[in-house]
Amino acid sequence: MSRMYSVSDYEQAARRLLPRCVWEYLQGGTEDMLSRDRNRSAFHDFAFTSRILRDVSAPSMATELFGARYSLPVGMAPTGLAGMMRHDCDVLIAKAFHENALPYVISASSVVPMEELVKHAPGAWYQAYFPDDRERIDRICTRLENCGITNLIVTVDVPVAANRENIKRRDFDIPFRMTPSLALDGLLHPRWMAGTLLPTLRTRGIPRFANLYEEIGTRITEDPPQGFRGGRDRLSWRTMSWLRDRWRGRLILKGILHPQDALEACALGMDAIVVSNHGGRQLDYTISTLAALEAVIAAARDRIAVFFDGGITRGTHVLMALALGAQFVFAGRAFLYGAAVAGQRGVDHVIDIIRRELLTDMALLGTAHLEALHCEGVLQRAAPLNRGVHA
Repeated sequence: MSRMYSVSDYEQAARRLLPRCVWEYLQGGTEDMLSRDRNRSAFHDFAFTSRILRDVSAPSMATELFGARYSLPVGMAPTGLAGMMRHDCDVLIAKAFHENALPYVISASSVVPMEELVKHAPGAWYQAYFPDDRERIDRICTRLENCGITNLIVTVDVPVAANRENIKRRDFDIPFRMTPSLALDGLLHPRWMAGTLLPTLRTRGIPRFANLYEEIGTRITEDPPQGFRGGRDRLSWRTMSWLRDRWRGRLILKGILHPQDALEACALGMDAIVVSNHGGRQLDYTISTLAALEAVIAAARDRIAVFFDGGITRGTHVLMALALGAQFVFAGRAFLYGAAVAGQRGVDHVIDIIRRELLTDMALLGTAHLEALHCEGVLQRAAPLNRGVHA
């Protein structure tokens, strides 16, 4: 870890450590990977105009959100099957984020029950994949309420399974089926076998989808009785309107790219939206989330809280999203890299890297307060970057 200076360093280390099938699941997108790649490259389309001769000796990065005070404007995005990266990965990330006073979002597709995770991260949020079945949604909401969860994120951009060719080529899919190529892939990565697969099988058995349903679900090797995505293709604004009446806590919609959908969410009384294209893992050739953020902010910022995810690996990326008007930023892959490489210490270190970058970048930008970024005009569109030309 002493030679890890950036999220990119952890990314490269995780790539060497993880079996190819697991790496493809973590890093991949869909089809031609354009949506995934645009999320990252979109930050190159903007440039800062820094201010000078300002007192930046006492910067404040703390952020108030839904009555809670967080140390940074950065949270852990929901990440399914994180347990493939490290034994009890969900647990160690939950601990790291709670100890760093940051929000942790439990994924519906995680393999550790929410009842256990909220003990490690009191105040954790939950992200749901809901079918258009109000009785099932009601039972899941009851489970959340029994866990003391008050912030519910509903992911709305997965009506059907995406075309993830990259993991299919590695024989990796759900339900999971062991093949000779997968077995060889694991054997060629002994550190992962010793640090992830074997302790998981020893302590938890074959992983289950622990939070997808109103009770702990099926093993990842089995077909769910109701279908893994059954009913999601019928989910509609009508059901969201009903859910707004049913759910007494904060309700957030994740997967917003179009300004009109942001306005629909406002009209239904949602507490927040997340501008997101699922990390480029659903529809390919979508607009980048940073580009979508501009349009959504223009339409709805004064009417609803707007959060952002997609491609975050630097403190400057966080500042750009905030400067465009986002109130909060979530990241997933960056922290999974840290977990894969060094467990909770790796997650803590990635959080610290982003924290230190934010401190440095705020000072160099000439601001001591994050809330001032959006109104100070410090971000503008930039000319296309040509790394081959130097002055």
